[in-house]
Amino acid sequence: MRIIPLKLLITLCTVFLLSGCWDTKDINHRSLPIVMGVAMEDDQYNIHLQIPDPDTDVMQVRIVSETGETVSQAVDKLSANMESRIDLLHVKVIVIEKELAKEGVKDLISGFMRAREVSPKALVVVSDEKIEPFFSNLNNTTDPQGTTLFDFFDKDAGWSPQIALTRVWELYRSIHSTTRDVVLPIIKSGDSTVIQHLGSAVIKNGRMVERIDPEETLLVNAFYEESTHGKVEVMEEATVLIVGNTMDHKSRNIDQVPYLNSQLHLKVVLLETIGKPTDKEIRTALETQLTNRFNEMFSKIQESKADVLGLGQYFRAKIPSEELKKWRSEHYPKLKMEFEVHAVIRNEGQIKLGAD
Repeated sequence: MRIIPLKLLITLCTVFLLSGCWDTKDINHRSLPIVMGVAMEDDQYNIHLQIPDPDTDVMQVRIVSETGETVSQAVDKLSANMESRIDLLHVKVIVIEKELAKEGVKDLISGFMRAREVSPKALVVVSDEKIEPFFSNLNNTTDPQGTTLFDFFDKDAGWSPQIALTRVWELYRSIHSTTRDVVLPIIKSGDSTVIQHLGSAVIKNGRMVERIDPEETLLVNAFYEESTHGKVEVMEEATVLIVGNTMDHKSRNIDQVPYLNSQLHLKVVLLETIGKPTDKEIRTALETQLTNRFNEMFSKIQESKADVLGLGQYFRAKIPSEELKKWRSEHYPKLKMEFEVHAVIRNEGQIKLGAD
């Protein structure tokens, strides 16, 4: 019996261990959309995709659309009619038409998470106008790279502190959570700019139930200790620039009534003053303005029973888990909220203030 040389035996074993790449496609034969639009028409999803189309000399952007009973079916139809296969893993922003958001996006988001064709880190936004004109305007005004919409929400580009940032996985978590809801930014085509920000949609159990304005969205971001650096607040006495923020919370549950004390600590820089207000007058005016704004917003979201601030999280150790399942319906409406703002003027610049 001949003995197989050791090198040949190792080579044969290596060949059998190779899994192969039979289902891969060259990147040059794939289309990589960066923005997806979703609407519902006649019980079918209407999908729009913004796809960068690299040419030999210049980058071009094209919009393609299709309908289907599911998002996957619509994308498969598009792939069948295109010269390259569509890969949704590079989608950065998902734009949902407002009417669909009001009906509910539970099935849509669950499908994204189940199929894993869309990145769970993709941002989710709501369009205040129909998807077709929105994408038409976007295509006519976008930059050659096709990243205008993504740059609008990018912290290293055009993002502002009053714009909510919610990703697919966060929206999916809120759908299945008993103590946490989310807000989604609302946008439409701008008149003199590409995008106009209108505020945020309050999403409860995957359905839009209320909306808040950009100033109220700023407080939601501050509550989650999202940086509010760069936000300008205008008052009668002065104009200030927020350069830092932190939050402190103390929760109690007394006689089955939840109480929460939240304190927002701000560091601000003076930009302008009217007259000669004192340091104390400016701080009081800013604290009063933000406190009143928060109380008005909280009354609105508490009435809709949407916990976009995640307040139920502060009572997980104080309310039994079985009772916490009733947080939105029983405990949240009874919550007594005390919100305080403490501002510190860190830098007065060249401005001379009056004496306190």
